[in-house]
Amino acid sequence: MADSQTIQKLERLAADCRVDILTMLEQAKSGHPGGSLSVIDILVALYFHEMKQDPQRPDWEDRDRCVLSKGHGVPAMYAVLANQGSIPKSELATLRQINSRLQGHPDRVAFPWAEASTGSLGQGLSIAQGLALGFKLAGKSSRAFCVLGDGETQEGQIWEAALSAPKFKLNNLICFTDNNNGQIDGHVDEVMDLKPLAEKWRAFRWAVHEINGHDFGEILGALDKARQEKEKPTMIIARTVKGKGVSFMENNIGWHGVAPSAEQTQKAVAEIRGGKR
Repeated sequence: MADSQTIQKLERLAADCRVDILTMLEQAKSGHPGGSLSVIDILVALYFHEMKQDPQRPDWEDRDRCVLSKGHGVPAMYAVLANQGSIPKSELATLRQINSRLQGHPDRVAFPWAEASTGSLGQGLSIAQGLALGFKLAGKSSRAFCVLGDGETQEGQIWEAALSAPKFKLNNLICFTDNNNGQIDGHVDEVMDLKPLAEKWRAFRWAVHEINGHDFGEILGALDKARQEKEKPTMIIARTVKGKGVSFMENNIGWHGVAPSAEQTQKAVAEIRGGKR
């Protein structure tokens, strides 16, 4: 169990990242605030606490990998990388600009910290599974993490990977589902209902944990359990809130892919800095 000091540190980092997300989207005049704000706590936990990595060496061979399958949430990853010193904070202002490394979806060629180009939804779990299998075959201790959106879990390729990962006993594959119940066309349970989601993954022979995706104690606790798993891949279903931390964005599908204005950003930042999570 993580101590309170660790959790408070992660909460402060997540707040800083939320401010960076909103600021860069407002400057870019486009992007995806809702899913970036819902996933940020997960990414902060991974990058600042869980993963084996070197912020200055994105090509370190023995690093853990994180595949952000829900690629439209990449502003959250950029914010995390800027706050850990991998990229300069000033570069966040180039989001979505021509010739910028920080495109609206991860570009593996231009941006070495992206483990995969994931603009097309549904492919990230297969990529992460391939990485995990490669580590096993090479006798490496590295692990592959994957972050899915619940909406993209409607894709058939997700379930092909779900079926095959347990066959190879990939206990070094840990996946999160950012379960915010929102996608571009509406609420997930109205577009294509996934329930019962946890039971589906258990039926595919994964180790499954259901958590509050904004509670660092629960996030780190689930990661502890995943680390102890001996044979199965792990699925952590994180119940999250689309637009978390900003009252007028929370659970509002309209904020899936619309950037805030300068006035809205100022209001949102004031909320976050005021500790309203």
